[in-house]
Amino acid sequence: MKEKIIIIDFGSQYSQLIARRIREMEVYCEIVPLIDIEKIKTGKEKVKGIIFSGGPASVYEKDAPTVNPEVFNLNLPILGICYGMQLITHLNGGKVEKADSREFGKAVLEVKNNDNPLFIGVKKSSNIWMSHNDHITELPKDFEVIAKTDSSIAAITNNNGIYALQFHPEVVHSECGTQILENFVFNICKCEKNWKISSFITEKTKFIKETVGDEHVLLALSGGVDSSVAAVLINNAIGHQLTCMFVDTGLLRKDEGKKVLEYYKEHFDLNIVFVDAKDRFLNKLKGVDEPEAKRKIIGNEFIEVFNEEIRKLKGQEGAKFLAQGTIYPDVIESQSIKGPSHTIKSHHNVGGLPEDLQFELLEPLKELFKDEVRKVGHELGLPDTIIKRHPFPGPGLGIRVIGEVTPDKVKILQEADDIFITELMEKGLYDKVDQAFVTLLPVKTVGVMGDQRTYEFVAAIRSVNTIDFMTATWSKLPYEFLEEVSNKIINRVNGINRIVYDISSKPPGTIEWE
Repeated sequence: MKEKIIIIDFGSQYSQLIARRIREMEVYCEIVPLIDIEKIKTGKEKVKGIIFSGGPASVYEKDAPTVNPEVFNLNLPILGICYGMQLITHLNGGKVEKADSREFGKAVLEVKNNDNPLFIGVKKSSNIWMSHNDHITELPKDFEVIAKTDSSIAAITNNNGIYALQFHPEVVHSECGTQILENFVFNICKCEKNWKISSFITEKTKFIKETVGDEHVLLALSGGVDSSVAAVLINNAIGHQLTCMFVDTGLLRKDEGKKVLEYYKEHFDLNIVFVDAKDRFLNKLKGVDEPEAKRKIIGNEFIEVFNEEIRKLKGQEGAKFLAQGTIYPDVIESQSIKGPSHTIKSHHNVGGLPEDLQFELLEPLKELFKDEVRKVGHELGLPDTIIKRHPFPGPGLGIRVIGEVTPDKVKILQEADDIFITELMEKGLYDKVDQAFVTLLPVKTVGVMGDQRTYEFVAAIRSVNTIDFMTATWSKLPYEFLEEVSNKIINRVNGINRIVYDISSKPPGTIEWE
């Protein structure tokens, strides 16, 4: 049982970033919507410390998210951040009220006591990042202020291992934030550095062997990073008990099926079955324009295909396990708890599957962020052409054709997307951005081409830079490059007469449009 730090998520956009920061310290950290007090009491969870995340609510509001007060009797260090600090104050008898002066953005932290274990090595005065409407007006009993800003209490503690910060140490704008988190993890929680990719591979290989036994595993192979790493990891563990099924849904990039199969046959000893299901997927999507409905239809149809095709495999009575390249952001974005967080979108790997699933799920990568998956891929010997490949969503172009999906729209989008990706590669920009694609909008505009009036679709180019895909900024691609891509798409692709460039970040947007 590996030791860990757990983050109780109260809906903060930064919860994932806290987890990433702690994992970078080689300490395992996971985000949970609720805490199971009994599991911790009985030792079934080897928790070394607990973090309360921030969140958009106010603790004095009706139905504000909260936690079982028994958490304070577990004799575990607790760190509250922003809303987490206010909740600690509220539950321990202090008072939180709406502030006369809100703090958003940069502020200056003044540390009162550098001997406090949370602030060892932290400068007396440093820049921090604030984001709050409320503030503490009355301290809980036995708590003291250990840092402040000009307008608010910035940090408090008591003698029972409870610490709380009004600011966000996890963001880069907080100069000493990493040091503060390290102090909590190592000085206060006494964690050891035991979260390493090499040990992850060893432990997960053992887990796969023990879980699967003599049974067969079916894996949906897309050619992307996640499913490729999952395939090689599982194949190394159980060999040809694994069957990889590549399903051409008709929603793939141009010539994707052909390229992927040729590549895998050349480089990997994988048992691969190819299924052409283009017509069946596109027929199922007729008349459907709601994003969640499309995702669920595609997820359901995947399972139907698997159930049918696995029975055809000679020499096998069927597979007991369905393996997927689900990763941690998929899980986080698909979970929802009452109050603080809402499901952003149901991922094909998580929320798009039917309730009467006929397989047991095997998801060996679901603890990992994207960059960690790539590290596992390197350790397993996968080439950069796979590891550095941009993510491609399981529902494919089904969620990049906004609105109803038709064969004609898919064809138009495939051609436009192929031009954009090819240009990125030829201009040496592909590896400088983390995900890039074209989305076809359900909007037509008037244009003029060769003195003729046109009335055709608008396409949006999207390119982002990110570390963990939980947050992302739009790529600052050269204007000349964007102009060239726009011209080529409009000139070569019948059906598009206008190109726009998406300059939204995540948050508030998501990377995909649907």
